[in-house]
Amino acid sequence: MKYDCDIKEKGNVIDKQSKFFERKGALAGIIIAGVFMIPILICLIVDLASGNGLGWFFIVLAAMFIPTSLFVVPLMAPKNKMFLTMSSFTLSIILLLAVCCIYSGGSWFFVAASSVLFGLTICFAPFIACRRPVNAYLKNSKGLAIMGAYTFTYILMIVCIGLHIDVPGFFAEAFSISLPYFIVAWLMLLIIRYLPANGFVKAGCCIATFLVISYLATFGIVHFMVNNVETDAVVVYSQLPFADYLVGIGIGVVFVVIGLIVGKSGVKKEENQ
Repeated sequence: MKYDCDIKEKGNVIDKQSKFFERKGALAGIIIAGVFMIPILICLIVDLASGNGLGWFFIVLAAMFIPTSLFVVPLMAPKNKMFLTMSSFTLSIILLLAVCCIYSGGSWFFVAASSVLFGLTICFAPFIACRRPVNAYLKNSKGLAIMGAYTFTYILMIVCIGLHIDVPGFFAEAFSISLPYFIVAWLMLLIIRYLPANGFVKAGCCIATFLVISYLATFGIVHFMVNNVETDAVVVYSQLPFADYLVGIGIGVVFVVIGLIVGKSGVKKEENQ
C-alpha cells in the first residue's frame, strides 16, 4: 500500500510540474507574440499615414508568422510540438511567398513555393515521419512514406517550373536526367528494407543497382543531348569509361557471393547446434 501511495504521489508531483511548465511556456509564448506584434503595428501606422494602402503591412504580417512558428508554437502547443512547429513553419514561408508575389504582381509563386516545399520536405520529412501523430499512422512504412514525399514534391517542383518557363523539351530533359536517380533511391530503399538477406548481399545489390542504372541513365542523357541539344556536356558524359562500371558491378557481385557464403555458413552452424 505504501508503495502504491508513493507512486501516486510521484505521479501527482510530475503532473503539477508539467502543468506549471505548460503555463510558463504559454505565458512566454504570449509575451514573445506581443513582441512580434510591434513591427506589425509600426508598418500598419506607416502605411495608413502614407495613404498608399496596406502593402508592406501584409508583407510584414506574413513575415512575422515565421518566427512565431519557431518560437511561439512550440511554447504554446500542448502536444505534438515538433510536428506543429515544422508544419506551421512551412505554411508561414509559403504564405510569405504568396503575399510577396501578390504585392509585386509576379507570376513566380508556384515555382518558388514548390521549390521551397521540396527543400523543406528533404529537411523535415524524416523528423515528421518519426514523431507523433504521423508515426502512429505510418508504423513500419516510414521509409516508403519519406521517399514518396521526396518523389511527389520533386515532380511537383519540376512541373511548376516547366509550366512557368514554357520551354519546349524541358520536361523530357529534366525527367531523363533526374528520374533515373530517383529509381536508384527507391530500389536501394526496397533492397535495404525488404530484401531478406544479410548486409553483404544488400550492399552488393545496392552497388550493382546504382552502377547499372547510372550507366543506363548516362547513356540516356547522352542520347537525349545528341538528338536534342548541342552542348559540351555530351563530350563529358560520352567519355565515361565503361570499364569502371564493370569493375564496380564486379565488386557488387563479390559482395553478394560473400554474403551468400556467410549466410550458408551461419545456417549450417545453427543446424549443428
